[in-house]
Amino acid sequence: MTKGRFTLLDGFPADVLAVEAHGRIDHDAYVEDLIPAVEERLTAAGRLKLLYALGADFEGFTAGAMFEDGKVGLLHLADFARIAVVSDVAWISAGVRLFAPLIRCPVRTFPRAEMAEARVWISADPERAGGPEVAADQKLMMLEDREPPAS
Repeated sequence: MTKGRFTLLDGFPADVLAVEAHGRIDHDAYVEDLIPAVEERLTAAGRLKLLYALGADFEGFTAGAMFEDGKVGLLHLADFARIAVVSDVAWISAGVRLFAPLIRCPVRTFPRAEMAEARVWISADPERAGGPEVAADQKLMMLEDREPPAS
């Protein structure tokens, strides 16, 4: 396993923090790399658009990293204007789509092959009419559909 780290991606507007995760992301990668970058960008820009990409060499998260990720999300819940997650890891994309309705800003997932589209979307103006934006590819079965017929 490779020690995890975040790299900052260049070429984005000032209100976009674009990061790419490499290796096995742990608590230290959040505390030393991602959290200071989030807080610095929030201080400079106010609200923040986050592009969170998982690199081709991404190996996973530790429990400490998942705790820090949840903490960042809760502490800065109202500070994000948009969130884009770029990943080919199915459980990550599914998890993001599952929790997206609970997040107060538009959230989208993109496969790694669509990084250019993610870049355009995250850089766009988030102020538009309508409600939360969630890219949902599949419908959930209604519970009633799973109940046996009444006799």
